[in-house]
Amino acid sequence: MAWTIEYGPAALRALRKLDRQTVARIAGFMTDRVAGGGNPRDHGKALVGSFRGQWRYRVGDHRVICNIDDARGVILILDLGDRKDVYR
Repeated sequence: MAWTIEYGPAALRALRKLDRQTVARIAGFMTDRVAGGGNPRDHGKALVGSFRGQWRYRVGDHRVICNIDDARGVILILDLGDRKDVYR
């Protein structure tokens, strides 16, 4: 099953602040490895605490926070950023 990637408003704002090389790296990872593969949970890690129900993907020093909607086949990117700031 091929997954569709959608970006939330916070993720789009965060992407605008990053350099082109980092944006290309994150987009490539999400498109090729996460959405292109079978199960998007194979490449990520489930979050706990106040982020319960969300998944994170590690792309270098950046983290991509997502919701996975199995019924629609959509990976919604909620936020992304440097690993030291993204969970705040």
